[in-house]
Amino acid sequence: MSTAQRPRTGGDLVLESLTALGADTVFGLPGQHALGLFDALRRSAVRYVGLRTENNAGFAADARARLTGTVTPLLVSTGPGALMTLPALQEAAAASAPVLGISSQIPTPGLGGGRKGYLHELRDQQASFRDIVKSTYTVRTASQIPSALAAAWREALQVPAGPVWVEIPQDVLLDVTAVPPVRALDATPAPLAPRPELIEEAAAALDGAARPVLLAGGGVVRAGAQEALRALAEKLDAPVACTFGGKGAFPWEHPLSVGSWLEDRHTTGFLEDADVLLVAGSGLGELSSNYHTFRPRGQVIQIEADLGKLESNHPALALHADAAPALAALADAVTARPAGGGAVRAHSLLEKVRARIAAQDLDTERHVLAAVREALPDDAPSFWDMTILGYWAWSAFDPRTGPFHSAQGAGGLGYAFPAALGAATTDPARPVLAVSGDGGAMYSIAELATARQYDLPVTWLIVDDGGYGILREYMTDAFGQATATELARPDFTALAASFNVPATRTTPARLGEDLAKALATPGPSVVVLPAVLKMFAPTHL
Repeated sequence: MSTAQRPRTGGDLVLESLTALGADTVFGLPGQHALGLFDALRRSAVRYVGLRTENNAGFAADARARLTGTVTPLLVSTGPGALMTLPALQEAAAASAPVLGISSQIPTPGLGGGRKGYLHELRDQQASFRDIVKSTYTVRTASQIPSALAAAWREALQVPAGPVWVEIPQDVLLDVTAVPPVRALDATPAPLAPRPELIEEAAAALDGAARPVLLAGGGVVRAGAQEALRALAEKLDAPVACTFGGKGAFPWEHPLSVGSWLEDRHTTGFLEDADVLLVAGSGLGELSSNYHTFRPRGQVIQIEADLGKLESNHPALALHADAAPALAALADAVTARPAGGGAVRAHSLLEKVRARIAAQDLDTERHVLAAVREALPDDAPSFWDMTILGYWAWSAFDPRTGPFHSAQGAGGLGYAFPAALGAATTDPARPVLAVSGDGGAMYSIAELATARQYDLPVTWLIVDDGGYGILREYMTDAFGQATATELARPDFTALAASFNVPATRTTPARLGEDLAKALATPGPSVVVLPAVLKMFAPTHL
């Protein structure tokens, strides 16, 4: 029977629906109950990128969703396969990345019982996801598939964006369906604009401020509100700080920029001293508030799309809105003031921060981060694991025009490399950088096979310090010595070579040259830097 004559199944309906919604790439890993879904992939124009674990597939989908700004589907199987995605979905939820998880389920007659004895069966698979994703859906008939996927797609995009979960039983995916082919689906989310009276109140407060300061969070980047933020800052002559998740929201070298030194007491004090502090796209959580030591003395204005985060940490004039329309409205509403004073205040703060760092014995660390910055093309995306160099990058790395993403939303290990692979699928001509420690690298080492299989242009910098370096520092500082942080590890260059991925062992002195060469070479590559790096001294204590 030809493909054109072959009866269509529920699996075909899934792929038709995703195509109608705009998906062109999906990530995942097949399993027994999901075979009907994966069989339909070969009859679809949608590109499939398969990773070696479901969690890494979730990280890859997360990164593509962040870079494209739209939904990225993640296809997995029942039980263990579905549960393996939970850390990735937690990161996507924390970072507001619109991932659409689609898993299979046991056959319909067994749903909800937990007594049929099916392989991979859970009593309530959906319950495992409810505390992480925005919404969950269970499809029970083929006719429900298009509408359920459209609803999930819309929910994933609705600000605040985030992951959504849909599960479809094995029999629904396999059975022949008479539902007509899906041609079009509308999943346009509703806009979240600010209320006019709140814009008026906020504009009046900013106009009356003598020392206004802006703090840009990840919501500014996700909303594409960088130009509106810049216009507002320049009209107000107000210094701008960026949270770790908000890096790239404001030009690093702009005279009004104070960077992202949020773990520095000078920066915390600067934010506290503002008579009006506008916080856009941030809930002022643990990292953005210098571990909840931030105590504002002036008025706080908060723009936040997540209703639950409004005034959750500090009283504020609260605008429940997407950052883009809110910042644009404020930029139109405020009165322009003469430039100069804001840049002087920003420069004075940065001088204090730089002096504090320069007083510490951190020349190697500063050199390594600078070498990475100079080797990486200005517009290249970079993805950073929870490692000492990544912690440095949160505060001290200038992303220039390239997307900067890390696992600081949920804080799990193993994010950087699979995320970089997902990002690389968006533009095969643009190199992508992943940065991991040796501990985090072992979480995703199998994805060297994925990088080679799809010939993805990802350069993986592995800083090999023989263990969980940041935990080693935390434990030594807290208890005088570290426990359970030291690791046996492979020869990463030889291991990469066994995957037919070129690898280089470098030194801090040669890092810039070796990394630039790797990034300029098509396809995947690995650069290993044996080095024990130190963190700068914290000032939140």
